[in-house]
Amino acid sequence: MVLSMTGYGNQKTEWNSWVISVEVKTLNSKFLDLTLKFPKLLNEKELPIRNTISKSLVRGKVFCGISVTRSGEVEGDATINTGVVKGYIKSLRALTGEMNIDESSLLQVAMGLPDAISNSEQELDPELWKVIEKTINQSLEKANSFRSDEGKSLATDLNEGISAIRETLDKIIAMDPQRMEHQRQRLNNAMEQISDRERVDQNRFEQELIYYIEKLDINEEKVRLTNHLNYFTETINSSGAQGKKLGFISQEIGREVNTIGSKANHAEVQQLVVQMKDELEKIKEQLLNVV
Repeated sequence: MVLSMTGYGNQKTEWNSWVISVEVKTLNSKFLDLTLKFPKLLNEKELPIRNTISKSLVRGKVFCGISVTRSGEVEGDATINTGVVKGYIKSLRALTGEMNIDESSLLQVAMGLPDAISNSEQELDPELWKVIEKTINQSLEKANSFRSDEGKSLATDLNEGISAIRETLDKIIAMDPQRMEHQRQRLNNAMEQISDRERVDQNRFEQELIYYIEKLDINEEKVRLTNHLNYFTETINSSGAQGKKLGFISQEIGREVNTIGSKANHAEVQQLVVQMKDELEKIKEQLLNVV
């Protein structure tokens, strides 16, 4: 099943005196580009968090924000770092002096800056971590559900594009006998215009004629293109991350389409080839957002 790289999921959990909130946003990217934002309390869990997210989301530009705060009043929960706050106020006072700004709110601003308040509970409670881990997974599930819904729309567009290429290929297949007959007629007309046909080396002429006809023959390309289109459709309906695989198949489709165009030597066929190329470009644009 096709998954979009665009997704969103959030989850909030309250446990004892703690409030855990996790938000996940994803956009398209060639690889997994993960940005994490979490409190110092979770520093030791950064690697497990990254592994969990990478296994769940696989690809995309991902932002994950984790908030872990106390709810209500908890005795002994926090300590004001006086030295840090004084340093902040000193720097802010110098800045307000230069900018002629009121100093009455400096303490409030300083208290909101990093490390102004330290949590007295430095070690992560294992039970709290279990709750945080569960909240992260719930948020990832929501993000993947969002991706799945978006993927259904993508799959519809991709299937429509492949169907359009297939229909155009059918027109080329139906037109091919007429095209080859037209080429044979051109060769016959060219032969009739040769004034001294007795001086023509028949063996060499037949070899050149076979070589020329082989250059015009597109039967192998038609078969390979049909196989690639079928494989593309099968892959769309497969499980797992298929974006890169679909990209490789689309490249193979493009090669066959280009070869048909270069070998056709027929105006109507080349017009149909242009239509297939147009549809293929639309497919490639859609694939940029497939996981």
